[in-house]
Amino acid sequence: MDPYQTSRAAADHYARNTQPARYARRSGTLGGLLGGIGKASTVQKVVGGALLAFGVGLLLSRKAKTLGTATPSAPAEALHELLLFVNDRVAGYERAVEHSQDAELRGYYKQLVSQSQQFAGQLNTYLTQAGSERETSTTVKGKLYRAFMDAGATLTGHDDAAILAANIHGETWAFKAYTEALADPTLTGAARLEVARQHGLSQETLKRLEKLAEKAE
Repeated sequence: MDPYQTSRAAADHYARNTQPARYARRSGTLGGLLGGIGKASTVQKVVGGALLAFGVGLLLSRKAKTLGTATPSAPAEALHELLLFVNDRVAGYERAVEHSQDAELRGYYKQLVSQSQQFAGQLNTYLTQAGSERETSTTVKGKLYRAFMDAGATLTGHDDAAILAANIHGETWAFKAYTEALADPTLTGAARLEVARQHGLSQETLKRLEKLAEKAE
């Protein structure tokens, strides 16, 4: 392997293991999605392939959108990265409310939608105070994952156990994004305290979802 390939591999390894949220945004974590598609049915693979092409288009359009814009400050960049995952959280629980057949679970998911919207609003307040625009986008990975889950639901029906599993997966992404944001030394003051508060609530949510999944088994 030539020196360039070696350094590129080393850089990817470092990003993947030390900065999961930023690696996810840069690559779209399409490899993880492809791993799931590889285990899917033939119909789901066809759907997954179409979604993959859609995701590549989203990546390109996002890059085009950011060309010519000013580079955000370090604290603003940390909040931008985190907000992508918080917005995924909103969309994921909205989808769970739509598809869940269990009234109790649906009520809990509605609470999480409201909580996630509040999280995003508070983070966007600090983002604008840092001189940047509000972040309302979601990750490519999140878009693809939700679309893939919708395709599976169409084939298998809206199973609450599967919805719970998807929510656990999504909350794990959010929790890791919060953890990474708190590891960023440029995030300070009131914004850091708010991120730490949300991090704790995300952890509580993840634990409760896992208990609900165990109960449903």
